[in-house]
Amino acid sequence: MTASAHDDPAPHPHATAEEVEAALKDTKLAQVLYHDWEAETYDEKWSISYDKRCIDYARGRFDAVAGDQPLPYERALELGCGTGFFLLNLMQGGVAKTGSVTDLSPGMVKVALRNAEGLGLSVDGRVADAETIPYEDDTFDLVVGHAVLHHIPDVEQSLREVLRVLKPGGRFVFAGEPTTIGNFYARWLGRATWEATTRITRLPFLADWRRPQAELDESSRAAALEAVVDLHTFDPSDLEKIAKSAGAEQVHAATEEFAAALLGWPVRTFEAAVPPEKLGWGWGRFAFTGWKTLSWVDEKLLRHVVPRGFFYNVMITGVKPGN
Repeated sequence: MTASAHDDPAPHPHATAEEVEAALKDTKLAQVLYHDWEAETYDEKWSISYDKRCIDYARGRFDAVAGDQPLPYERALELGCGTGFFLLNLMQGGVAKTGSVTDLSPGMVKVALRNAEGLGLSVDGRVADAETIPYEDDTFDLVVGHAVLHHIPDVEQSLREVLRVLKPGGRFVFAGEPTTIGNFYARWLGRATWEATTRITRLPFLADWRRPQAELDESSRAAALEAVVDLHTFDPSDLEKIAKSAGAEQVHAATEEFAAALLGWPVRTFEAAVPPEKLGWGWGRFAFTGWKTLSWVDEKLLRHVVPRGFFYNVMITGVKPGN
């Protein structure tokens, strides 16, 4: 079911060049335009599913930073839900019974609620600013988010809001945030891959590997917005300090994906630059198997010798005081 959906604005999936220009000076407008633009294709772009593969991934992120917890939580909120990837897969993985989703993008809330309905999960949703969460104090047992904190202008204020809507003793878990060093090499790899792919597919004998120019232009506009909506990168220790300053206890950050990110960013960028029908089952298997293998290398070997700030993703957890 949808909570107060009639109060929420409608999605706006195709930003014009003029709107993009205006959004370059207004980060929250940019958030809405960019994520509305991505909403209907976001799951496909990031190979998101709601089966065992992504259930295991979401649950793995939760367990990696939060450790063993008494499960399930009664009611959970996903902040900056996107298409619902994190919360819906955590619910399927036994982490929470019921849920709520919020996002600044109406398009993302629409898709998240549609995904929840298709999965038969009890979820409501609101279009909302993460710095002013539209729920009462002491409402949720758990708040989660994936790749959301780096989009929020005032991260500490948002975490104060998270703690406000959590019940005493309630926990938050945020994953998928870019580290400062990881973001540097990931962006460089992405730009290099995009440039190489779009240049080489101009050759006549590779023309059928080139997306239509209109799609490439739209992707370029989205990339321009992405530079505006990605506001922060994080040093893991600094993120822990922000969470503690917001009032959280039992704060802990963990990082992951170093070798896996060095493969993952070129793979994702290449996928975005060529027609999807050119990439069949074999490519998908290579991408997933490669990522999984290198994630194992990261976890079993590299995390013991590489400083945590060099890994691409940082996760953070904390608890609201009192119980």
